[in-house]
Amino acid sequence: MAGNDSDRKPVVVWFRHDLRLDDHPAFVAAAATGSPVICVYILDKTTYLESSIGGAYQWWLHDALASLNAELEELGGYLLTFEGRADEILPEIVRQSGAASVFAHHRVLDKERQQDQHISSLLSEMGVGFQLDWGTTLRHPCDVLTKERRSYKVYTAFWKVLRSLGAEEPVDVPEHVQFSAHGDDLLKDQRLNAANLRSEKPDWAAGFRASWRVDSHAAHQALDVFLDDHCSEYATARDHMAEEGTSRLSAYLASGLISPRRVWSEVHKRNEKGKGAEVFASEIGWREFAHYTLFHTPSLPYESITEKFRALPWRKSAHDLKAWQRGKTGVPIVDAAMRQLWQTGWMHNRARMIVGSFLTKHLLINWQEGEAWFRDTLVDYDAASNAMNWQWVSGTGIDAAPFFRVFNPTLQAEKFDPDGVYLKRWVPELSKLSGKVLFEPWKASEATLRAAGVTLGKNYPQPIVDLPEGRDRALSAFKAL
Repeated sequence: MAGNDSDRKPVVVWFRHDLRLDDHPAFVAAAATGSPVICVYILDKTTYLESSIGGAYQWWLHDALASLNAELEELGGYLLTFEGRADEILPEIVRQSGAASVFAHHRVLDKERQQDQHISSLLSEMGVGFQLDWGTTLRHPCDVLTKERRSYKVYTAFWKVLRSLGAEEPVDVPEHVQFSAHGDDLLKDQRLNAANLRSEKPDWAAGFRASWRVDSHAAHQALDVFLDDHCSEYATARDHMAEEGTSRLSAYLASGLISPRRVWSEVHKRNEKGKGAEVFASEIGWREFAHYTLFHTPSLPYESITEKFRALPWRKSAHDLKAWQRGKTGVPIVDAAMRQLWQTGWMHNRARMIVGSFLTKHLLINWQEGEAWFRDTLVDYDAASNAMNWQWVSGTGIDAAPFFRVFNPTLQAEKFDPDGVYLKRWVPELSKLSGKVLFEPWKASEATLRAAGVTLGKNYPQPIVDLPEGRDRALSAFKAL
């Protein structure tokens, strides 16, 4: 409910990767002051990796901001959105509004943390407070440390401690919030034009719209459906690519339409037990480990964490990279996964491991190329999770799978898509093939291919790499280090 402006100076809530009101400690703290609240979002591309925002995440952001504004309007408030350098815009908002304090959540990417330190200094010189809370993780990254007060490098040890500590309790939306009536006059020439977040010519996001509802209500609904219908089978169903066995919460978590603490709380509140709930909780823990690792190891997105792999002789092949990006490698399960990503902005987690291993092992292309492509095409892009997962699958990072472990795409497909349902959905030109040749069409006879309407090199590509040769090449490169 909204109140009237008083003589008290307003306070600013700066939303970042937390586009919700539920379990938002910064918003709760601002409301508790009793001062009029001004809610802002600033799209500052200088704080993103490569100073750019991915097209898929940008598409998602459009509706996520609209969702937050709708939530605020229900309380009698509104969201002001800006575009430009936050270290210039935020101090000017404070100056023009006469705000006494700014409230926000901590961030973990080095560029963002440096900006927060700079803004804190600027606001301090103005006599304005800058209060940061932890609202995008389960706990403060320094809560989970070794006896020597160092960060954990291996997930199993980290998870053991985190599981025993649990998460901070989520906070509810405050019942009474007083909003400033004068914020709409601020910096009108630096407002974000939301229409620029969407590209309609060409309209490449039709599959996105068919796949996603982007708002906080959809996030909570997805959690409810998962806990009610899928959690008990999660331990096994999550790996089967044709099934709806995962929560599909990653995009909602990445933009902050739902908080990890709320997810954690609901799993435990419903007394979810069994292997499925345990494995799902550990996946929330894995996301936490990514943010924890980025906080303690700022170089995570920029270089291989294991030093010797920085000298790995990665191949540079624009042809192979493009074939991988477009789902035209000639390896069906890889192509299916990459096409799912291109059409929906999301990819099944098992598929992510398969395509990641294929790029970095069979093609021996730098994991940073994959990280950059996922950064541009994933609606659930998250700087911490994306970088750590790529370093994990390539074997170059913290808690890395051994470099010599190479996913065999054919065996993965046979195990986790045995009937080819997933594969045929995304690679329909192979839909009339069956059995082992569906996963390895280059081994099919000419008669089999002809009967299925497949002509390799014409309506489906020849494989761009011989799988055994690619594996051996990667292992040789590793052994040479």
